[in-house]
Amino acid sequence: MSTSKDWLTWSFSPSISAIIVTLVISLTLPILIHTYLYRKAVAKELPTLLLLGPSGAGKSALLTLFANGTASATHTSQEPQTATCQIPVSTRASEDRYRSENDTSARTQPKFRLIDTPGHGKLRHHATSTLTSAPALKGLLFMVDSAAVSSASGLTEAAEYLHDILLLLQRRHTQGQTSKTPQAIPVLVLANKQDVFTSLPASIVKTKLEEEIAKVRQTRSKGLLDSGIGMEGEGADEEGNWLGEFGAEQFRFAQMQEHGVEVDVVGGNVKGEGEEGGRVDGWWEWVGENL
Repeated sequence: MSTSKDWLTWSFSPSISAIIVTLVISLTLPILIHTYLYRKAVAKELPTLLLLGPSGAGKSALLTLFANGTASATHTSQEPQTATCQIPVSTRASEDRYRSENDTSARTQPKFRLIDTPGHGKLRHHATSTLTSAPALKGLLFMVDSAAVSSASGLTEAAEYLHDILLLLQRRHTQGQTSKTPQAIPVLVLANKQDVFTSLPASIVKTKLEEEIAKVRQTRSKGLLDSGIGMEGEGADEEGNWLGEFGAEQFRFAQMQEHGVEVDVVGGNVKGEGEEGGRVDGWWEWVGENL
């Protein structure tokens, strides 16, 4: 009791040491409290992955598979759906990249939030609005039907949608260069339904999407010129609406690296034949590397 009394007497005394200690405490205490509360708030925010793509590609089935371990029967989505998922033990997360293969100590598999968005053309605003507003967004999963893209209509639909999403990411990166560069958002194109006889291999899906996006790019550019947009300002508007390397005749996903967007194409299938499970190891691996 006497010690506490002596300390209080000293702290309120006009001595230089007491004044210095009081100043240090008054300045550092708010900073420590703010840091603690900030870290606590950030820890509660799970990393987010956005799932998008044309209708019928298998997005909702993938959502249930990632969330529950099994692909359930689904129907066409009208509203976004959200699920909390956890990386399986068989998949190495990014935080384990320097972990030895022989390290058998327990590790915590990260959790993440997966948002499935409707693929119908009139409902795709859900995907674009979520892309610009979702907190802790770590990547995009763009799913296509590997069998549907073998037809002209299916390929065009997927390519137009993917073109618009990549252009949105490109503009996000370009606008961010004037201030703080936004965090890069990688894109994984999931070539689903590889178990279907008429499906195309992932490498062919990649090539066809690149070729079709080049056509979409040319069509959109011609439309801007015909409407008179971009005639002033030495083509600044035209360049801002051009995806990838400006003026290039061919389009390659590698062109997006210049704009801070890494695009990968990996094949798989959500549903297997009979009682067999789907083949999604490659997709899980990408998720683990980007969380």
